Amino acid sequence: MKHITIIGAGFGALSTVRELRRHDKHSEITLVSSRAELIYLPSLIWIPSRVRRTDDLRIDLSGFFETHRVRHVAARAIGLENGGRRVLTDTGESLDNDGLVIASGGRFLKKLPGIEHAITLCEGIDAARSIRDRLSQMEGGTIALGFGANPKEPQAVRGGPMFELMFGLDTLLRRQRRRERFKLVFFNGSPRPGARLGERAVDGLLREMQRRDIEARLGHKPVRFEADRVVTEEGEFAADLILFMPGMSGPDWAGESGLPLSPGGLIQADEHTRVAGVERVYVVGDSGSFPGPDWMPKQAHMADLQAVAAARNLLAELDGRPVQETFKTELVCIIDTLEKGILVYRSPKRTLILPACRLFHWLKRAFEHHYLALYRKPKPPR
Repeated sequence: MKHITIIGAGFGALSTVRELRRHDKHSEITLVSSRAELIYLPSLIWIPSRVRRTDDLRIDLSGFFETHRVRHVAARAIGLENGGRRVLTDTGESLDNDGLVIASGGRFLKKLPGIEHAITLCEGIDAARSIRDRLSQMEGGTIALGFGANPKEPQAVRGGPMFELMFGLDTLLRRQRRRERFKLVFFNGSPRPGARLGERAVDGLLREMQRRDIEARLGHKPVRFEADRVVTEEGEFAADLILFMPGMSGPDWAGESGLPLSPGGLIQADEHTRVAGVERVYVVGDSGSFPGPDWMPKQAHMADLQAVAAARNLLAELDGRPVQETFKTELVCIIDTLEKGILVYRSPKRTLILPACRLFHWLKRAFEHHYLALYRKPKPPR
């Protein structure tokens, strides 16, 4: 019997489980993660406005694991041995496998001096709740919002949620009739942030910031944060609340794993999501660096697409068949403003941008409900 190990419990990991079980009912699957739960990161933007409660986005996976016959190991992966055939954990347990899928997510590069003064939304529910609580305690002041990139791998960036958080906070403060007491400042080292969305999308985002009276400080990288200010290459400005999304890199244990790494410290994969030059080890989602266009996003949808290819290719390799599956590269994003949404779609062949409307906001909420139903009330694999 084949034994497959998956590291992580996010979008890519769970989609890998579903695809494996769709094609293989008998292999043993072991999944390693600190907790048997999924945090639905795309909706963290709605916690500060209380559109979502924290418990709405924390999904217990015990039923999903039981339905799909997955053994869950409550631990954190800390390294690999034997070319990936053994996973080391922080509990001291070692897990052997015939095939491995790494879907543990990336980590934020928190090297900027004073980064402890900033809140990073996508670190999880606690961060989103902290933003909510800090905002509710503020009578007014300056809120600074920005995101950075990995200097050695510029595509390892997650900027979309910061645009959504910024527009959502603006909408919330207007609803509360206290927007005039706050100054919103967006800062970024690029003169045209969000370029992976396409030039038309960047133009639209900049226009929207101007329309909402959000100050833009662009083209100068932040050099440090202080408790009450942001310091950039150009100068500094006061800030009562700093919200910042750093660039991303691979897992903290990747450097000692023996796996090939990209210049930015992510696990290097080929077009089949197989770790370059390593047998029966695959990577999906934010942990990996993949061949493709420079706009390839770090988002849940992309991790899901990569997971399908990884699962099929791993099963083929275990069966002695050729590895042939590649993943579709596309960006699908609804930039939410709490009332409306801007739809952005991008593929190698086309780019589509549809202006803000209420329908897209509700479509984003409907997709969340549909996606989480897969794990709240899991159905047996077909």
